[in-house]
Amino acid sequence: MNVLLIYPEYPATFWSFKYALSFINKKASLPPLGLLTVASFLPKTWNKKLVDLNVSKLKDLDIEWADCVFISGMIVQRDSAQEIIDRVKTFGKIVVAGGPLFSAEYENFTNVDSFVLNEAEDCIPELIEGLCNGDFKKIYSSKERPDLSHTPVPDWSLINIKDYASIPMQISRGCPYNCDFCNIVIVNGKIPRLKSIEQVQAELDAIYNTGWRGSVFIVDDNFIGNYAKVKQILRGIIQWMDSKKTPFTLSTEAPITLADNIEILELMKKANFVKVFVGIETPDEEGLKSCGKTQNMNRNLIEKVKFLQQNGLEVQGGFIVGFDTDTPKIFDNMIKFIQGSGIVTAMVGLLHALPDTTLYKKLQLEKRIVDIPTGNNTDYSLNFLPKMNMDVLMEGYKKIQDSIFAPKLYYKRVKIFLKEYKTSYISHRIPIHIQISALTKSFYKLGIREKGKYHFWKVLIWTLFRKPKHLPLAITMSIYGYHFRQVLSNQV
Repeated sequence: MNVLLIYPEYPATFWSFKYALSFINKKASLPPLGLLTVASFLPKTWNKKLVDLNVSKLKDLDIEWADCVFISGMIVQRDSAQEIIDRVKTFGKIVVAGGPLFSAEYENFTNVDSFVLNEAEDCIPELIEGLCNGDFKKIYSSKERPDLSHTPVPDWSLINIKDYASIPMQISRGCPYNCDFCNIVIVNGKIPRLKSIEQVQAELDAIYNTGWRGSVFIVDDNFIGNYAKVKQILRGIIQWMDSKKTPFTLSTEAPITLADNIEILELMKKANFVKVFVGIETPDEEGLKSCGKTQNMNRNLIEKVKFLQQNGLEVQGGFIVGFDTDTPKIFDNMIKFIQGSGIVTAMVGLLHALPDTTLYKKLQLEKRIVDIPTGNNTDYSLNFLPKMNMDVLMEGYKKIQDSIFAPKLYYKRVKIFLKEYKTSYISHRIPIHIQISALTKSFYKLGIREKGKYHFWKVLIWTLFRKPKHLPLAITMSIYGYHFRQVLSNQV
């Protein structure tokens, strides 16, 4: 059987880094880990081809070649996914869809032949049998949370690894917290499940064997959800890194409570973690209480962020406005908090009510749901009626974005961060042609063409004399700022 796996196109969003990728001659930020993992479940006798629309176009010849098409995606890829499905169906092909988008909204995709809802490990064998026999079901789903020991190493042979800026891997699923706006507990459960040390090392081997040397993003929504097991995993990663002379820099997602666990933090440093995304959400205690973000309450969040920075982790932060408890004061307070924290990559989004979350059910009972979420937190849309006046909320939100990404404040924040940042991580050697490309394009686009060029040169000169070993990081952050400003200029 010929199986074509298709990954829909991302719009230009905060996390797409679309406008930054051109500086380093990359086509996309990350390859589609889910589809690459599903590909490894399929029989070895089947022919497989993957088309990622973020790096290449889908050709009619690709569709004609296929007996069956697999498609997966996130909510933000909804429009692209529907276009792909419509096009594939004109060729009369079988379409199998899965992943977060379809698990949440499968009823809306009427021309899909078969859905794999939620996690795929326990469903794939039955699906394969159905495809072979020609009697596949409309829906395959399992109520049980699968044991991740059954999860295979992704099939990296299906992509050109050089197209991507970073390579993803997954170590665990699940989160013990239950923030009311978050669907992670719905998708992956409250009890974190982890792969074995042997699996993790095998996946690192597979990435290493592709020739990749660089950034590896561990996509777990809460990397430290199980303290005891993650310590074992980290020791296994350290052992592997030592044996391979540290070919990767690692990043992941974790709660602010990471700053409370010195042992895990030290292990992460030894494993060459350099970045962590933290859901700060709001500096307002009432807002944290209202959404169930209890792990962030009753603590000095800026102090915790700076502690992580001082221990070699660049903290990227997620922030939200639009909680029922928000008042017009939140906008200035958010700007003040972000600037004071030195969180350079600060994603401030409008609150979205995702299907099946506690927040969605609450708003549904109150008859405040008005639309489906776009999945793009920075696109000036709401899918519910807020308590704050809509015009006040949108104007305040725009004020935050215009402020924190304006060159003056943005580059000032880079400097605030670099003053705190202390690291001993081992960097991979960036190919010289990529370094030259990033330097020349940043000097031209940021140092000559942009209105904020004075602030760009100011922070670079300061870094050169005060923190010279961090000059590449300062340039990288400057390029990110350019991307953020381009995205925001297209949103309003």
